[in-house]
Amino acid sequence: MAKSKYTKVAQLKTVEAFRERLEELEIEIPVDDEILTSQQGSPVGEPFTIGNFKVGNRYCIHPMEGWDANRDGTASDLTRRRWQRFGESGAKLIWGGEAMAVQPDGRANANQLMALQSTRDSIRNLRETLETSHREKFGTSEDLLIGAQLTHSGRFCRPNTHQLEPRIAYHNPLLAEKYGLDPNDDSILWTDDDLEKLIDAYVASAKIAHEIGFRFVDIKACHGYLLHEFLSARSRPGKFGGDIEGRSKVLTTVIDRIHREIPGLMVFVRLSVFDILPYRTSTEIGQPMEAPNPYLYGFGASPTDPLNYDLAEPLELIGMLKEKGVAAVNLSCGSPYYNPHIQRPAIFPPSDGYLPPEDPLVGVARQMEVVRHCKAAYPDLPFVGSGYSYLQDYLPHVAQAAIRDGWVDSVGLGRMVLSFPDLPASTLIDGQMNRKLICRTFSDCTTAPRHGIVSGCYPLDKFYKDMPERERLVQIKKG
Repeated sequence: MAKSKYTKVAQLKTVEAFRERLEELEIEIPVDDEILTSQQGSPVGEPFTIGNFKVGNRYCIHPMEGWDANRDGTASDLTRRRWQRFGESGAKLIWGGEAMAVQPDGRANANQLMALQSTRDSIRNLRETLETSHREKFGTSEDLLIGAQLTHSGRFCRPNTHQLEPRIAYHNPLLAEKYGLDPNDDSILWTDDDLEKLIDAYVASAKIAHEIGFRFVDIKACHGYLLHEFLSARSRPGKFGGDIEGRSKVLTTVIDRIHREIPGLMVFVRLSVFDILPYRTSTEIGQPMEAPNPYLYGFGASPTDPLNYDLAEPLELIGMLKEKGVAAVNLSCGSPYYNPHIQRPAIFPPSDGYLPPEDPLVGVARQMEVVRHCKAAYPDLPFVGSGYSYLQDYLPHVAQAAIRDGWVDSVGLGRMVLSFPDLPASTLIDGQMNRKLICRTFSDCTTAPRHGIVSGCYPLDKFYKDMPERERLVQIKKG
């Protein structure tokens, strides 16, 4: 594989060197000079309100699938370990822990959690494990907000083996080519009747989440999974396609029914606020697939320039979500499957990816700017931002500045907390970043599950370093 030509963040030894790199790239990312603790007035340490709940600080843990639950959708010891560490992290907003399928065929892998009657006790135990670990370490969990993320994986379902078993919203010719699907096979399309049953499943899972103590549910609409794919289903006939009202109808119907049938349960949405063209898997610099003009297969993608975003429809959708009582929105973009460099900026690609076609800092700045734009349009709606892990040593410096400047309300952490699980506490209490634990975006936590191995930080977490699966992962990467 060719090597990346970009300066690594780890090589930027000072805040000033980091700023100089941003200037070279001609991108705007706000940066503080030093890490502030809560006692020193860090903006990240300030509480904020979502709905009627006062969240203790501005760090959020993103939902991350571990591919490590039991085959029946219950939690394993590995799952519980991750949730315990989320509780010990010091973050006060836990955005779902990880995605839970609302029905068995909707799993992204055969070892994904499910939110069903048969798994309710196990999922309750996960929440209690997280809450207890937080309370034992920090003295209280009264300001800790925990939710459950509900999903159907749609095009990326693998419920039984590593083999795709897609259920799609519409035929996308580029993704059909990329994943070897027959563009004339209508058997994998959702019917309207099937979607009505799926909506029932979402509501049933939300009821379970509420009954076992989760304060909110996130209706996942990001990363190429089903409800995100529906947002670009312009070619789909009937009530669940066509205009933005139809394309968002599954999502908004689920939201309406939860509010009607489960009063008191907050509804959040994690949204891929824009998409771009799919990219080809390669060992070289990533190249986009050829697109028809106009390009009508991306939500928030410019139809005439689909390597850039167009926020007209996404802003309209966010307004619809706000009107329907969605209490908070977590903004991401794209998909880890077909354009990972925009979704999770990294210097080292996963095995099914490609070398980044831009400095990953450009991808971070793009996500931050889009969230800033959405926040300006809806200042009263709480927003969580994504894409911060690639900032590495300077993540807290940027988080503080972005929150102070009103770009975002809460900073989300994903793979960074797999390597450095107590980053929120370390920065807010001690004002320190442990350089030995900082995620350097090696992408092992993505490459592993792409090959049926449980996800974790194999380079930096000794627990995973010592697992026999690590040697298999090493061989996969060599190949």
